[in-house]
Amino acid sequence: MELQTKKRGLVYTVKDLCRVCYTCVRECPVKAIRIVDGQAEVVAERCIGCGNCTIVCSQGAKVYERSIDRVDALLSTESDVIAIVAPSYVAEFEEIAHTSLFAGMLKKLGFSQLYEVGMGADLVASAYEKLINGNPGKGYISSDCPAIVSFIEKYHPDLIDSLMPVVSPMVATIRYIREVSKSKAKIVFIGPCVAKKEESGEVDEVLTFSELRSMFTAGRIRASNVVESEFTPPLAMNGAGFPVSRGLLQSMNLEGNYVDQRVIVAEGRVHFQEAISEYESGMLGSMQLELLCCEGCIMGPGTSPKGKKFVRRSHVLNHLHQRLNQSGGEEKGVKGEHVKLDLSRSFKRDDQRIKVSSDQEIEKVLQQMGKFSRQDHLDCGACGYDTCESHARAITQGLAEVEMCLPYSIDTLHQTIHKLADSKHKLLSVEQALRQSEKLAHMGQLSAGIAHELNNPLGVVIMYSNLLLEECGDDQQLKEDLGLIVEQAGRCKSIVGGLLNFARKNQVKYSRTDLEELMRISTSSLIVPDNISFTMENHLTNPFAEMDKEQMVQVITNLLKNGIEAMPSGGTLYVNLSDSQDWVIIEIRDEGTGIAAGDLEKVFEPFYTTKGIGKGTGLGLATTYGIVKMHRGQIDVKSNARPEKGPTGTEFTIKLPRSIGK
Repeated sequence: MELQTKKRGLVYTVKDLCRVCYTCVRECPVKAIRIVDGQAEVVAERCIGCGNCTIVCSQGAKVYERSIDRVDALLSTESDVIAIVAPSYVAEFEEIAHTSLFAGMLKKLGFSQLYEVGMGADLVASAYEKLINGNPGKGYISSDCPAIVSFIEKYHPDLIDSLMPVVSPMVATIRYIREVSKSKAKIVFIGPCVAKKEESGEVDEVLTFSELRSMFTAGRIRASNVVESEFTPPLAMNGAGFPVSRGLLQSMNLEGNYVDQRVIVAEGRVHFQEAISEYESGMLGSMQLELLCCEGCIMGPGTSPKGKKFVRRSHVLNHLHQRLNQSGGEEKGVKGEHVKLDLSRSFKRDDQRIKVSSDQEIEKVLQQMGKFSRQDHLDCGACGYDTCESHARAITQGLAEVEMCLPYSIDTLHQTIHKLADSKHKLLSVEQALRQSEKLAHMGQLSAGIAHELNNPLGVVIMYSNLLLEECGDDQQLKEDLGLIVEQAGRCKSIVGGLLNFARKNQVKYSRTDLEELMRISTSSLIVPDNISFTMENHLTNPFAEMDKEQMVQVITNLLKNGIEAMPSGGTLYVNLSDSQDWVIIEIRDEGTGIAAGDLEKVFEPFYTTKGIGKGTGLGLATTYGIVKMHRGQIDVKSNARPEKGPTGTEFTIKLPRSIGK
């Protein structure tokens, strides 16, 4: 079958409360929960109304349809409204000392008559007994639990003929009332079961015990302020024990050996499914199955939460023994009335089985979750499914999502964290580059102004100093003084020239450049001391790139000179050329003294230098940085100045786009 368009059913989700814990998925016996965008939705067509999800949902996100308003409307508009009460009421309302007080509370709500559904259980037990005795060798599945009936109709429709063709105790009680009293009064069933709300059209409304408690609270009805009343005869006899496990069997007149040897009792979401599967496979032969979807009717989803199962069981059994002792036998029960009722019923196929996914489809989903071998199947159950394969199958059927897998989600989270960390690192790099660019722009404007103002007077000083030096004659002291003026003025001119070069907003004049030729030109003007060796490795697959040749010569020359000056005691200067399809990479590394960690982030700032006084202006690397950025490239520096951490030295890496469009 294909999953139908969603509609609100008996059990549904309050989305604002759903916290994505998948507990409801785990507890749903038929997996009628579909996860959409991380939230659990009940698929109404697949739901059997067991109410397990409403019990286990700690957030209260799973709720069932309430009937209080409709019952209030009946009580206020109808003069004759009958309440029929499931026999487990003695377990639910254990705090009420006598059943007559409980009956009085119901009468005060406005019910005209009260009947025990345990009486209907006596009728059903008698019908079961006749069927079993009349069809020796045939196995039956009990049909008194509406959730079990719905489960068979939807998920094991081939077993419909094995269901007892007998109505539930609730319907049997209604038919008795209609037949004997000829009453057309409205009838409200009160019990522990949610599935009863959709069981039969013969009942007008269904209240759970929890809803009844709410009505008592709203009406301020307590056992202390009501007049005692009684249930309308006939009262339940053995049927009073129906809510507990084997309760239906105890209501029948079957021989003990038959019960012990031919009847299997199973309750709870796991055990009833196992019993049905084994029965369908033929492994159980003609055994009789008494099945309850809940842990007995005393623990149904319509009861108060956190009830103690065995305490409730003891209350039901004590009430049963008390009822039988008071009656002196069963002649006071419904069997003594000799009422002939039609208790037959039929069932309809409502096949909700989903087409089985292929092994290839399941394997594809498993691989999507990172499960490539059997060892990857943790079967942890965190997703709500018992196995990874079951989860994958549910995904192919549109019931689950990949993100429900906890190991997958954790791995994805780790990957996301790593990506975020990488993005953060890149963002910090970009932010640092922006700050550097902004700083360079401001410094450029300042430098241009200073350089232009100094250029003219500096030219006059240099010119007249040289004239005086030529005319000074043989005065040695005067020559030395004028020589010093000429030397320092020349140095000032060099600084001013550097300022203009740094501040000038040159346009990049792109041309097709051969990097091998570029390196030859850059190194040809270098003066390399004897104690320094020069090594270049060329790993270029394509030596051509688009760049401003003159400006890049300046960049490489600056870096090579810095490398040589950083190795006063000698060493090796390394150059490595490499590329990719879109980028060319130039690496220049020296074995010098290195740059301290605290100085690394300042090396591209104007006027910052680690050289001695008079040996550098601090503009070379700033200019280099600006040229690389104008080429839309990247320049990075790594350095170690601490011998204990390994070889000292500095490495600059320049990454340039191969073409203008990159």
